[in-house]
Amino acid sequence: MKQNKFKSVGVLILIITTLFSVVACKNISENKVEAKAPFFKISLAQWSFHRTFRSGETSPYDFAKMAHELGFEGLEYVSQLYPDVTKSSDKPLAIQNFVTKNNMLSAEYKMQNVLIMIDEEGDLSSSNEESRLTSIENHKLWIKAAHDMKCSSVRLNLYGEKDPEKWIENSIKSLATLSDYAAPLNINVIVENHGRITSNVPLLMQAINGSQKSNCGTLPDFGNFCLAEEGYGSIFNGACSDSYDPYLGVKEMMTRAFGVSAKSNDFDSEGNETTLDFTKLMTIVKSAGYTGFVGVEYEGSRLSEKDGIIATKKLLETIGAKL
Repeated sequence: MKQNKFKSVGVLILIITTLFSVVACKNISENKVEAKAPFFKISLAQWSFHRTFRSGETSPYDFAKMAHELGFEGLEYVSQLYPDVTKSSDKPLAIQNFVTKNNMLSAEYKMQNVLIMIDEEGDLSSSNEESRLTSIENHKLWIKAAHDMKCSSVRLNLYGEKDPEKWIENSIKSLATLSDYAAPLNINVIVENHGRITSNVPLLMQAINGSQKSNCGTLPDFGNFCLAEEGYGSIFNGACSDSYDPYLGVKEMMTRAFGVSAKSNDFDSEGNETTLDFTKLMTIVKSAGYTGFVGVEYEGSRLSEKDGIIATKKLLETIGAKL
């Protein structure tokens, strides 16, 4: 009798153990589903560290190392942060050195080169034909650099005209020319909403679509929707007197987006951006079917550049895990 009793207890223990294992496996499986990977990858816009680099205390060529240490996957370079290039009397040679150094560093830290943001290379929308053509040639140097670094895109600016009709006309001509040059190099030519007329999204999309080039598109920036001259592009800190709806703007720009710039300024105690609803913005990005890199671009001043970058990255990761 005792032997049978022990057998029954043993069978019961085996059944309980089996049931516990099944439930545990199910919970683990459910947890894995909850902790799904974001629909996007995260890159770091070099502008987030612009004060650090401009101080001269840190070399812009430390960018790959710094981004790697913060857990980023991709790099978004900013041309104006390299004084060895901007102040060089031999721009083609200086850009080639820029390419060689950054290719070596991105490989060393196992980072992906995503795009180059081109600044201060002339006005592509100028009605002065000589000025516009010179700007085009300047931009071609950077497009070739982006190709040599295996980037997917270059970001340019469209300045030079305030008259909407002339601005659209000049912008279309420059975008078409640069897109034709970039196409065989597998580079996308993308435009950011960067303040003033470029943040008037309906006009911007007329220029983009008017180029009639498949590799010409946009880089929606969450925070750059100021239309006023004095706002410098940003809608943060209440400095802008006239702005475009950022949620509508991102939605309209996502139809031709080859990148996304998640610009941030400050955060509350729960880690949310205090001006913009990042969940709403990232839902718009996802609804557009976008699965590429989302660039962290912190430009606030309350937090240090490093802490602001970390806060922005954490917020994107939290939202990405839920969407």
